Amino acid sequence: MNIGLFGGTFDPVHRGHLALARAAMEQYKLHRVHFVPANVPPHKQRQPLSPFLHRFAMLVLATAAEKAFVPSLLEAPPEDGSGGKPRPDKPNYTIDTVRRLKQKFKASDKLFLLVGMDAFADIAKWHQAEALFRECEFVVASRPGYSLADVANALPESLRPRPEVTRPFHKQRAVGDLVLPGATIHFLGDLHQPASATAIRSAAAAGKPLGRFLDAAVAEYIRKMGLYK
Repeated sequence: MNIGLFGGTFDPVHRGHLALARAAMEQYKLHRVHFVPANVPPHKQRQPLSPFLHRFAMLVLATAAEKAFVPSLLEAPPEDGSGGKPRPDKPNYTIDTVRRLKQKFKASDKLFLLVGMDAFADIAKWHQAEALFRECEFVVASRPGYSLADVANALPESLRPRPEVTRPFHKQRAVGDLVLPGATIHFLGDLHQPASATAIRSAAAAGKPLGRFLDAAVAEYIRKMGLYK
């Protein structure tokens, strides 16, 4: 089976996230996509997040109509064993989540990691980035302004092609597949879903309608729970 893993804060999950997952599922014949909200995202430890419970609940609502979309508790906050209260824990590193998910795989199963281009641009800074490319293939949602050379140069140094190799591709848009020794990256075209979680939170705080960006059930949940106020 081809299985997708889509991690993030999902604060909140929006139509852009769902569009990426649907496009990846169709293009790469994914049988399932696991949506994994992070409890402690390494790159956003100083940014206030909505409680994990709310973010997971919104994912459940947003994916309810898609049987192949699986809201996952792989990065749920642990309990401290004294009354069931969550305790602080280390950051959720993608490499650890990938390995935990793959423990349940069959030998023939194949994992695809779904990410946006902005996140991929910092891939070299991810924890054990080189090992992550050995564990899975990447599906990256392309964006205007990024070339194949930009993508190749964003790779960890040990996987990065020499400058003379990437130089001819500075004007070639990141489309199709990029297969390098130790790294396989697939690109999704423009999804035409301009949605920003930051803008959505601001709109919610201002009491503006959210239906353009969110599933109706998610928008109603935000309203009822008073999130982002």
